[in-house]
Amino acid sequence: MKIFIRPQPFEAISFDLDDTLYDNRPIIRNAEAALQKFLHQAYPKSAKWQFADWRRLKFALFSDSPELRNDTTAARLAMLERGLLQLGYDAQTAQTGAQAGLDHFVKHRSHFKVSTEVIELLAQLKQKYRLVGITNGNVDHQRIGLEGVFEFVLHPGHGYKQKPSPEMFVLAAEKLGLPLANILHVGDSASSDVDGARVAGCQTVWLNPSFGGTEKSSANGLLPHIEISSVQQLRQLL
Repeated sequence: MKIFIRPQPFEAISFDLDDTLYDNRPIIRNAEAALQKFLHQAYPKSAKWQFADWRRLKFALFSDSPELRNDTTAARLAMLERGLLQLGYDAQTAQTGAQAGLDHFVKHRSHFKVSTEVIELLAQLKQKYRLVGITNGNVDHQRIGLEGVFEFVLHPGHGYKQKPSPEMFVLAAEKLGLPLANILHVGDSASSDVDGARVAGCQTVWLNPSFGGTEKSSANGLLPHIEISSVQQLRQLL
């Protein structure tokens, strides 16, 4: 644990989820593969496209509709519908297929459990601090074993921008009834988590490298209050 800025007393800890409490990379790969298989079977024309084709379409949609960057679920739904239309399906089929594809992806995207070690750590921290989640992703925290661990989990969309925008941090403080400075945010991203939380007024812990990662990142923005290399080092807060 490295301390760059001496932390002040805090009452709540907010956690990023993906790559902070678990390694999200293999989970997303498996969910993407499951979605691709589903599309190829249910909508055979999609066999013409690979991951790169869908990715290019998603980035094109971001250019046309920048608000989709702040809602990963809406972005994937729009990508699937637009893609099925471009592949030659009619509007009704594309709409139905997009929703079915999204449902299939979401099912596999949350098809795992957070490790027992991490759950035990959070349970111990919960005895001393209020815990919440602030994530840019769309994982279902209840399905992955975090039900009852956090008071609430915030996702972007529905008018709230994703991190590093301060909007979700401000919302968390309002829901907790605490000043932003009384929240310690823990995350693996130097920009989304550290810069976002610090600009909002929170204290920060940077997990570097990310959960399951081996290579450390370099900070090009604001310094975190604390840097850790393993989420288990948070036990020192006890």
